[in-house]
Amino acid sequence: MTLRRLDISQFRNLSGVKIKPNTGVNLLTGDNGAGKTSVLEAISVLSVGRSFRASRTSAIIQFDQAHYTLFAEVFNPLAQLQPIVPIGISRNKDNEQQIRISGQQARSAAQLAELLPVQLINSDSFQLLEGSPKVRRQFLDWGVFHVEPQFFSLWQASQKALKQRNKLLKYGKMHAVQQLDIWDQALASYAEQIDQLRQAYVEKLIPEFEQTLAELTFSDVISVSYYRGWDRQTDCLSALQDNRSRDLALGFTQAGPHRADLRIRVNKLLAVDVLSRGQQKLVVCALLLAQGKLLQKLTGKQCVYLVDDLPAELDLEHRKYLCRVLEKMQCQVFITSVDQDALAECWSEHTPLSLFHVEHGKVTPTHRS
Repeated sequence: MTLRRLDISQFRNLSGVKIKPNTGVNLLTGDNGAGKTSVLEAISVLSVGRSFRASRTSAIIQFDQAHYTLFAEVFNPLAQLQPIVPIGISRNKDNEQQIRISGQQARSAAQLAELLPVQLINSDSFQLLEGSPKVRRQFLDWGVFHVEPQFFSLWQASQKALKQRNKLLKYGKMHAVQQLDIWDQALASYAEQIDQLRQAYVEKLIPEFEQTLAELTFSDVISVSYYRGWDRQTDCLSALQDNRSRDLALGFTQAGPHRADLRIRVNKLLAVDVLSRGQQKLVVCALLLAQGKLLQKLTGKQCVYLVDDLPAELDLEHRKYLCRVLEKMQCQVFITSVDQDALAECWSEHTPLSLFHVEHGKVTPTHRS
């Protein structure tokens, strides 16, 4: 998937922005605060329906404006009848959102995610190593969602069952035991299916990750293991029943698919406790790049990569290695930098490259080759 057109209106300091991106590398340069990251943010919102920088809509809508509007044309080479798909999203200050795909109202933001898979590499990406299990679980589920069509409905059903079980644990009284049996069985059934899909995905992801690490000339041995959220020696229903007394005392469910995690280690120690900041960035980049490779291998879809301030944390040598991997993937990339020269030597002369200068919320093409 690639963006062939991007229009941004009343989004942060961007208004009246119209970009025709390159299908390869799109480099956005400009001073801090010019709006470079906001362009990446807008693309991300078109993919997932929410911002990676702010939880409040009022922080995103341009001052004195009632709403923001984003529009894009997505090229899907797998679609023979309609390869160009127009998508749009608008949100007002009351947090009311409209999503349209091919002129029709979308059922949910999940349709956007399916149509426009996006991976973000920025300073927050370090959370894959130093953040909570929720961050790694979201990373894992992004991959499973895109390669297993049945995953999303199973995940939604498990979330509903978990919510009902937790409600009973917190507020249920004499009648709770019988109802807990019902929700235990429902949650366990969904959990086992989700676990199978996650486990199969991780088994495919690890070789891609190891190969990508090697391409980035990372020498330490990194191990990635999957924890499903309950003891591997028992099934989920037994785990829920065994933990019920403690769950009732705490008021929430301790075991299940909502506790899954990826353990990333170096010599049995957590990678975040061992690696330097630069090494951590390489590992994080390898994980995100590996997901894009696996997506293309399993589905034929290409991921759009948003890379914010690549020169930060990586020296020139490793920036070159990272850019070479992106080149080999032949995916669309949007990358920001304050200094254009910091990335000028990172791409081969055969790579399609468009340069854009961002200044005071205006985006101007400066070169195309």
